[in-house]
Amino acid sequence: MKKSASFLLVLVVLFFGSCSSSSDSPDSENPNPGENPDPTSIDKTANLRATGDSGSDILSNTNFDKLLIEIDYVVGHKPNESAITGFTDYLKEHTFKEDIEVTYSELSSPDKETLTLQEVADLEQEHRNSYNSGKTLAIYIYFADAPDDTDEPDNDIVTLGAVYRNTSMVIYQKTIQDLAQKGGLITTVDIETATLNHEFGHLFGLVNLGTDMVNPHEDVVRDENGDPVLTDGEETPNNHCNANICLMRAELQFGRTNKSASAKVNSNKVYSSCALNGNTLLSKMKSNAAKGLLVFPGLDTDCILDIQAIGGR
Repeated sequence: MKKSASFLLVLVVLFFGSCSSSSDSPDSENPNPGENPDPTSIDKTANLRATGDSGSDILSNTNFDKLLIEIDYVVGHKPNESAITGFTDYLKEHTFKEDIEVTYSELSSPDKETLTLQEVADLEQEHRNSYNSGKTLAIYIYFADAPDDTDEPDNDIVTLGAVYRNTSMVIYQKTIQDLAQKGGLITTVDIETATLNHEFGHLFGLVNLGTDMVNPHEDVVRDENGDPVLTDGEETPNNHCNANICLMRAELQFGRTNKSASAKVNSNKVYSSCALNGNTLLSKMKSNAAKGLLVFPGLDTDCILDIQAIGGR
């Protein structure tokens, strides 16, 4: 049933009154510059570009000095607070953003056995509230209660997360929770943090995904025997690092679509160039723990050089 215009106005006033900034001089037109009161009336195009296109804006303070991270999660699948702390620490380590705000919204389940990436994008379109505004750059993360539709559990292929636009990602939280149950000393927090950090590395533009490489360090797509897959007679790049120890290591992912050199968005389909393989990541984390190493590594030297070249730390 449609609500009257006056009732809707009251709800809007109440909502933004409760979320207004405590700043001494708030914006009178929009008390919270990271939130948009009417998403249908704003220009969303800056948040609907290809993965990696906003790397410099995320890393530097030239155009945006605040990150607003909107997290929508299905009931029962909220990310762990410690994982979000580790994630924001990672952002502060590599970007110049000191002002990072995280907001949460609990959503009902879409009641899907699996989710296509296009369905995730449709859910974002339905529920996302925050878009770039003023000096605030907005990121959207959806924590799902259903696995990716391309998963092959019988073949130990389960997807933990994916990026599909310059400010959008999905975390398959139910899959992470299930994986953690067989992780031994590896916790849900470990897997959540590794997944968030890896996928956000792609929003930085790594590797060669919108951010040029200072030194060549991109690996190639390989078949089940480890041999390079050729496309038109050329080895196929896979937007992941070839270093032995790096958060963006190629062996942590599998090529779901590999649509050219970056994730693509058009009016019909959404693609991702990265699908983080849960079982491979868990195996690597267990191996690191057994060796007394960090359960998941940070960015290697070449990846850091790449982001520094476009305004990162």
